Amino acid sequence: MAGAIASRMSFSSLKRKQPKTFTVRIVTMDAEMEFNCEVKKQILDEKIYCPPEASVLLASYAVQAKYGDYDPSVHKRGFLAQEELLPKRVINLYQMTPEMWEERITAWYAEHRGRARDEAEMEYLKIAQDLEMYGVNYFAIRNKKGTELLLGVDALGLHIYDPENRLTPKISFPWNEIRNISYSDKEFTIKPLDKKIDVFKFNSSKLRVNKLILQLCIGNHDLFMRRRKADSLEVQQMKAQAREEKARKQMERQRLAREKQMREEAERTRDELERRLLQMKEEATMANEALMRSEETADLLAEKAQITEEEAKLLAQKAAEAEQEMQRIKATAIRTEEEKRLMEQKVLEAEVLALKMAEESERRAKEADQLKQDLQEAREAERRAKQKLLEIATKPTYPPMNPIPAPLPPDIPSFNLIGDSLSFDFKDTDMKRLSMEIEKENSPCRAPSLEWPSLKSSSR
Repeated sequence: MAGAIASRMSFSSLKRKQPKTFTVRIVTMDAEMEFNCEVKKQILDEKIYCPPEASVLLASYAVQAKYGDYDPSVHKRGFLAQEELLPKRVINLYQMTPEMWEERITAWYAEHRGRARDEAEMEYLKIAQDLEMYGVNYFAIRNKKGTELLLGVDALGLHIYDPENRLTPKISFPWNEIRNISYSDKEFTIKPLDKKIDVFKFNSSKLRVNKLILQLCIGNHDLFMRRRKADSLEVQQMKAQAREEKARKQMERQRLAREKQMREEAERTRDELERRLLQMKEEATMANEALMRSEETADLLAEKAQITEEEAKLLAQKAAEAEQEMQRIKATAIRTEEEKRLMEQKVLEAEVLALKMAEESERRAKEADQLKQDLQEAREAERRAKQKLLEIATKPTYPPMNPIPAPLPPDIPSFNLIGDSLSFDFKDTDMKRLSMEIEKENSPCRAPSLEWPSLKSSSR
């Protein structure tokens, strides 16, 4: 829960509630410094209650008074680690790390740029005087009923507080409404100016406490009345001296500010000149390098020009040689054309010869087929003749007769019949020999038919 409150914590500017009858009036600078240190100590010791927002703002003015204007290059992270700037109650109230507190203080510190030390301290006091417990002295008292209370004495008057709440008084008696203050032994009496209001009486623990209360009341009342009167000559002289001192310091600050501005401008001008000088040096270096590169490039170009000239001569020589080669190739081409025509003529002749041989091969193939057919017919006739012979050989014998023999067909071999017996000189070897002769005649005719296509394809 505390972390969530810390995250929503607003550090806006405080709304001051300056009393109309009271302002910070410190004449000398030494008194101002001493008073500032005392107020700061009371706030850090929690004798004066200070809200978290006001604590951070007061811390930023304290840092401005001590370190001057914020400079990120000098005031780096952690430069406030050893500083006591916030009350412990405020630090423990939120779950925030020291780095987070430093970041918030630094954010306000950066906005106070240009304020002098005394201005920052005065702003510190102006904020501190708006705190509820600022300038209040508390004393433990008891009323007539014996109830424990707190009496607060400050520059505005007397206030009665509950011991548990020192911020909001239960009863207040401004100085301009008090007629008389007195004490008798341990009893203290406050008589209001308005008689209709009852007299307030209370008891303190000791007699010396009542004396101290009375002295504080007299001193604060005198100051209250003095502020409403014209200043004495001494005070006027002190104020005049303070104004002169303030004017002198203001002029000194203005002079220092001008000198600082002039110094910053001179530093900027010096930095600019150094930058330009460095830039010019770099440009000169680059120009020198470019010049050296140009000289190297010129040398390289001269070498390249010489090499190019030599290459041009070589190319011219090669061109002449190429021209001679072209003439030779043309002459060769002419001879090649003549050879080509002769070759084409030979190819045509070879094709004609191939056609003729193909026709001859086809004719011989037909003749071979015819011979094969004749051979088959002869073999068939032989088979029939053999069958008839077997039939004749197996028939029974008859008486001899002398008929006129009929002529045999030409495809049947001749037989010799003598008397009762039948004999024939037909031999199978004769038919086999005939078949071989026919195959020999067919073989020369078939061989060319296998070779002509290859000749024709080669000729093409």
